[in-house]
Amino acid sequence: MAVWLWVVVLIGAVWLADWGADHLADPLRKIRRQWGVTGTGGAALLAIVTASPEVAINTTSALRGVGGIGLGNMLGSNIVSFPLIFTIAYLASRRELTGNGGTTQRESDGESPIDGAETHSAHIQQRLLRLDRRSVTVLVLPYLGILGLLALLTIPEQWQGLQPIDGVIMLVAYGLYLTQAVYRGREEGESVEWSTKELGLAVAGVGALAVGAYFTVRATESLIAAFGISEVIGGLFITATMSTAPEVFKTWRVVKSGQVTAGTTSVVADNAVTVTIGFLPLALVTLPIQNMLLFSVNLAFVALMPAALALLIHFGSDDHGLKRWQVGVLDSLYLLYLIVMAFGVLQLL
Repeated sequence: MAVWLWVVVLIGAVWLADWGADHLADPLRKIRRQWGVTGTGGAALLAIVTASPEVAINTTSALRGVGGIGLGNMLGSNIVSFPLIFTIAYLASRRELTGNGGTTQRESDGESPIDGAETHSAHIQQRLLRLDRRSVTVLVLPYLGILGLLALLTIPEQWQGLQPIDGVIMLVAYGLYLTQAVYRGREEGESVEWSTKELGLAVAGVGALAVGAYFTVRATESLIAAFGISEVIGGLFITATMSTAPEVFKTWRVVKSGQVTAGTTSVVADNAVTVTIGFLPLALVTLPIQNMLLFSVNLAFVALMPAALALLIHFGSDDHGLKRWQVGVLDSLYLLYLIVMAFGVLQLL
C-alpha cells in the first residue's frame, strides 16, 4: 500500500483510539465525583483513561514483536507533549471566563466567584497561564521520582533492558503515585447516576481503543519500512507525535471552558501512566535496549521537561503560573532536543 495511504490509516487509527478513550473518560469522571477527588487529584485519576491510547499502542507493539515502536512512543510522547500542551493551553487561556466554564475554574482553584473572575482578568493582562500551586507537589515532583526509578532500573549496566520485574516495580510505583494524588485534599463525595447508554458506550470505547491501537502500530510498521528507519526512531517521531495530537485538541477545548489547571496539568499525569502502565507490556516481553546512548538522551529530556516546568511554575511567578516567555522556554527545550537528536545522537547511530 502507498505511503500516503498508511499516513491516512495512522491518522484514522489514532482518532479511533482517542474516541474510545473519550467514552471511557465519562464513567471515570463520575467515579471522581463520587469519591470527592480534587481537580489536581482528578487529573491523575482521569489519566488512566486519557493515556490509554499510548498504553494500548505499547501493548500492541509488544504483542506484535515490534517493541521498539512502543519504547520510542513511550519516550517521545513524554517529551513532545509538554511544549505542545502548554503552548496550546496558553493560547486557549487568552480569553475571559464566562458562564459555567468560569465557575468550573474558580471551583477548581478554590476561589470565590467574584475574586476568581477578577483574578483571571488580571492574568490575561499579565499574559499569565494560571495553574494550581498543588500541581507541582501532587503531580510533577512524584512524576520526577518515577522517572528516577525508571533510570535506575534500565540504565546501569547490570540492569540494562526492560525486564518483567522492572514492569512490576513500575506498576507498584504508579499505584503509589495515584494513591497520593487522589487522597491529598480529598473532599466529600456526591451521588451520581449511571445510564445504560453510558455504560454501553464505555464498552464500545474499549473495542475502539484496541482496534485503533492495532492499526496505529501497523501503520507505523509500514512507514518505518518505507522510510528505512529503526523501530525506536519511528516510535519517537511518528507514533509519539500522532498519539499526542488528540490531547492537543482536548486541551484547547478544556482550557477554553475555564478548566485551566485540569486541562493543562493532566499531561503530567498522562505521562506518568505512559512510563509505568505503558512500560509494563514492554517489560513483560523482556525488551532489550539496542542503543543505550539513544535511550539515555531521550530519557534525560523526558525528565528535563517536568523539571523545567516545576522550576518555572514555582519560581517564575508569585501567582503560580507560566508567562509567555516561560512557555517559550519549554518550546526551546524541545527545539534543543531536536538539534541534539539530529546533529548528535542520530549521527552516531
